[in-house]
Amino acid sequence: MARNLILASGSATRRELLRNAGLSFDIEVPHVDEAAIRESLVAEGAPARDVADALAEAKARRISAKRPGAMVLGCDQVLDFAGELIAKPETPEAAREQLARMRGKRHQLLSAAVIYEDAEPIWRHVGVVRMAMREVSDAYLDTYVARNWNSIRHSVGAYKLEEEGVRLFSQVQGDYFSVLGLPLLDLLSFLILRGDLET
Repeated sequence: MARNLILASGSATRRELLRNAGLSFDIEVPHVDEAAIRESLVAEGAPARDVADALAEAKARRISAKRPGAMVLGCDQVLDFAGELIAKPETPEAAREQLARMRGKRHQLLSAAVIYEDAEPIWRHVGVVRMAMREVSDAYLDTYVARNWNSIRHSVGAYKLEEEGVRLFSQVQGDYFSVLGLPLLDLLSFLILRGDLET
């Protein structure tokens, strides 16, 4: 890449996606109060799309203020279940409860990405994926959570589509990379159009 790119995220999945796409980048994990931002926006009645975008922007802005001249990519993902934002589960019991509530129903994953440069936003995108969950049994949910807790504890909705979580779903409408937490194709298109990435 012609310009320094910084990923403002601690997500191992996002790091892997960027590396696999052949991008060179640095990583700086921002310290932002995500819960406070989310709670404030939800209290104001903000839609899930705006919550995801605001969280991604807060991360990009925080690092960009310290790194002039760099492109800083901030990302965040939220799960909208019938108007309720579902967070990462804090315990296996919470994961089991989330999955039980969502089974047999539909929800949306919204993956936001914002790029800042010199403390100003220059690009943003929110990918929306519609997910239909199967009517899985109580017994399967119990064993699924027990087997996968160390992985799914870091994911909104308590599943990872790239792992056993794919068995929970009957239909996925939208971009696969957005399910993983980064609208990668849209990001690459922006970098290519700007001349920051070769094709």
